[in-house]
Amino acid sequence: MFKRPSTQPSADVLHSASVGGRTSVPYGWLDFCHRRPKECKVPALPATNVKLTTQNLRTLKRINQKANRAIKPVSNYDHWGTVMDHWDYPVDGKGDCKIYALYKRKLLMEAGFPRQALLMTVVRDLNNEGHTILTVKTDKGDFVLDNLVDEVRPWNATGYYFLKRQSQQNPNIWVSINQRGGTPRT
Repeated sequence: MFKRPSTQPSADVLHSASVGGRTSVPYGWLDFCHRRPKECKVPALPATNVKLTTQNLRTLKRINQKANRAIKPVSNYDHWGTVMDHWDYPVDGKGDCKIYALYKRKLLMEAGFPRQALLMTVVRDLNNEGHTILTVKTDKGDFVLDNLVDEVRPWNATGYYFLKRQSQQNPNIWVSINQRGGTPRT
């Protein structure tokens, strides 16, 4: 079901965003870890990609749509009374993009997907606004689960500008991306 990335370059590399070095950890992740330490006090693990089978793709689509329908979109300010970045699970059925992405990550881990392939990712959306999505590392490239789109898309079909994401080995280390995700497709 899962495989370790190959050390040999392949055509699949072109379907994954190139990452740079370590970068700052979003405040919201640090706050989430402070409130939910069991979520973040985890061992470093080898990078793992999901084998993109028909069944795994169906699971990604089902969970993306389930979360998109289960959560009522609401801003941090309207929800929590603050403009500070607040990351959490949808404990009351409401939230912004971070709540959607965390919930999808949780559901996919419960479905057996490895956490090293489920990466919280910060982007600039098509309106150049900050946005958080879930990147899924697969043997066919990086795929995005997004609360703004029900379709599971390759990262390079989003039109987003990718800023940073979690390291595959350690969710508490973030790496820079700084790369445009192609032309948006639906």
